Amino acid sequence: MDSQSKFCIEELYVIISDRRDNPSPGSYTASLISQGEDQILKKLGEESVEVILAASSQGDQRLIEEVADLFYHTLVLLASRGIDLDDIYAELHRRHRPA
Repeated sequence: MDSQSKFCIEELYVIISDRRDNPSPGSYTASLISQGEDQILKKLGEESVEVILAASSQGDQRLIEEVADLFYHTLVLLASRGIDLDDIYAELHRRHRPA
């Protein structure tokens, strides 16, 4: 996949944030956010288990699909809390600074 055809995590976060701020009928994201954090956490837990199952016995393609779901639901949680991706990047940078 060339760099121009890659889907960017930041793009997905912007879409999720827009669904949070401008909910539309039929939007899964808006519906999930409106159900509250407990429902988001439930989905995040389900996806975490599905990643583990896929990695252990379901093949690489299934693992890719489940990790994509886990990424998405993680971004929904962050957006619902108003946590920006820059906060995550800053924490990763803090952890991996050269000694």
